[in-house]
Amino acid sequence: MSLYRNIVWFIKGMREYTRSGFENASKSFAVKDLEVSMVGRCFMITGANSGIGKATAMAIAKKGGTVHMICRNKARADRAKDEIISASGNTEIYVHVLDLSETGKVWEFAEAFKKDHPSLNVLINNAGCMVNQKEMNSDGLEKNFATNTLGVYILTKCLIPLLEKSRDPRVITVSSGGMLVQKLNVEDLQTERAQFDGTMVYAQNKRQQVVMTEFWAEENPRIHFSVMHPGWADTPAVATAMPQFHQMMRERLRTAEEGADTVIWLAVSHAATAFPSGLFFQDRKPVSTHLPLAWTHSSQHEVKKFMGQLETLAKAVKPSEAVVTSSDT
Repeated sequence: MSLYRNIVWFIKGMREYTRSGFENASKSFAVKDLEVSMVGRCFMITGANSGIGKATAMAIAKKGGTVHMICRNKARADRAKDEIISASGNTEIYVHVLDLSETGKVWEFAEAFKKDHPSLNVLINNAGCMVNQKEMNSDGLEKNFATNTLGVYILTKCLIPLLEKSRDPRVITVSSGGMLVQKLNVEDLQTERAQFDGTMVYAQNKRQQVVMTEFWAEENPRIHFSVMHPGWADTPAVATAMPQFHQMMRERLRTAEEGADTVIWLAVSHAATAFPSGLFFQDRKPVSTHLPLAWTHSSQHEVKKFMGQLETLAKAVKPSEAVVTSSDT
């Protein structure tokens, strides 16, 4: 079954996920969808100093939005911030230093942000990692899972009350079409039993993000949730984590701006919220979260068990008292 999924997925990817796939899809884009002002709206973007995250931050800044950049490395984040301000003329750009893999610190940051800021209109969960050798974070969690799944869960869950009291609240999570080859595995969330394969772990994490989004959409009707696939984009993260793929596909990869297009559309357009909450998007259209005949659907029992496991793990890493410190720069 895994061989079938991988073959079908790769054929689909060559047709849809490449630069030519974007060019074909973009012929039907409505230009007016992005002709909007974001003045007065507040956005949080994780992984905002490079690649898709930076392209998204740049586009929103040019539309006048207030942007909170969540980044691991302060020096790289500050350079990106300066570039964004220079290109956009928008000075409402703020850097917060946070490593999403350090799940206890995610709690601390989110609690502090809620106290320091009166509203948050859009949360964009973009940061992710593909660590090819098994590593553990300071809380004893596998690093890919901690960053891509539990960090996203904690940040989103903690910020939901702030989003709910804001105007037109949205949560967008940048997933991957690679999740199509994986079925949610509730028996081995952190790859403790199976042989470790960074690519497959990443794909499983991305399936987990889709399941989380669908669950949150049902539980929080005031917020518009969406998850998306940016296509195969030429970003520093792809070059580092998948050097052979990057080399082989370099001429066919999308630009970071093309990869970011649907993120931006979901974050700012009125057209995006005309669709139901909880859908998976690719090139501004909702698409299936499953390949044909791939047997990757999850039962209600599996989803409930998965979300319960996340809640238990999140509580286990939550500091007894969140340290409230401002990290705006």
